[in-house]
Amino acid sequence: MKRAYKYRFYPTPEQAEELVRTFGCVRLVYNKALEERTRAYKMEGRGVSYAESSAALTAWKKTPELAFLCEVSSVPLQQALRHLQAAFANFFARRAKHPTFKSRKRSRASAEYTRSAFRWRDGRLTLAKMGAPLDIVWSRPLPEGAEPSTVTVSRDPAGRWFVSLLVEEKIAPLPPVERSTGLDAGLTALLTLSCGEQIANPRHERRERRRLAKAQRALARKEKGSKNRAKARLKVARVHARIADRRRDYLHKVTTRLVRDNQVIAVEDLSVRNLLKNHALARAISDAGWRELRRMLEYKTDWYGRTLAVVDRFFPSSKLCSVCGTLQEAMPLSVREWVCACGAVHDREVNAAKNMLLAAGPAES
Repeated sequence: MKRAYKYRFYPTPEQAEELVRTFGCVRLVYNKALEERTRAYKMEGRGVSYAESSAALTAWKKTPELAFLCEVSSVPLQQALRHLQAAFANFFARRAKHPTFKSRKRSRASAEYTRSAFRWRDGRLTLAKMGAPLDIVWSRPLPEGAEPSTVTVSRDPAGRWFVSLLVEEKIAPLPPVERSTGLDAGLTALLTLSCGEQIANPRHERRERRRLAKAQRALARKEKGSKNRAKARLKVARVHARIADRRRDYLHKVTTRLVRDNQVIAVEDLSVRNLLKNHALARAISDAGWRELRRMLEYKTDWYGRTLAVVDRFFPSSKLCSVCGTLQEAMPLSVREWVCACGAVHDREVNAAKNMLLAAGPAES
């Protein structure tokens, strides 16, 4: 399967200038192609294919006002058109919303290079239009003999540079185990397992809230368009990056352990988007990272030959007795422990996790 390995790198001033120019050209081409597709549909009632967009790009390069597009590698520009084509394909298949224009401030700055636009030699990566290889920090080795097929260069809001290498890799499934578990996501504890274990919720954003508020107040005091405001914005972005990095690292450790220790993992099909509409809990839910946790479990179980059983979100896991199967009439959130008519004493989260595993029974076979 294809797997991406992401590394941080430190460009020289010349490389940074070339990449920033490439990012701007990629964004411009994407936006102009989207504008042309929108205009053609509204004015002429027709769609625009990738081939037409590619021909238009060639024509744009020949005009005096867009001749600077020839100064950067042509491959990232073509890839931008392919991404736009894929975005429309997802839109028409009702898998995504209508594509939107890329903003200089809010969109992720990135450029994608295919095999013809970079040189990979002796573990050193050199991009098109550059004379020297990138200074990459190899935090972990690539698979032995791996050859990148696609390279994506990006810069995050905190000013850090990253390169993602897409390689073909054969991942061996983990040996089968007898153990299975059900998971109940929460806020007091991030996860409660059907065995009774609770995985702590570190609340990364709340721990950094004072530092974040201080940086945001400093940003609000700066004059718009000034260099001091740009420096203050960078400080805010660095706090957010610190929070996101810690959250991602923690979720990776948790999900990897769960996948290694269990053959079947049962989770509830939570609608995080709808839960975020509760303004009293939205910040805490976002900080917990439930959606990212589910995504990690999905691809890791697929990699390592495990089973992820997704239980319907309307399944009454909290109100159902995991011992006798009796369904309670109501179960307010304030009730953390309850006693069933059969005499079983239940912790709300542990009981819900046990019911998740029971509901996923067919997946275990």
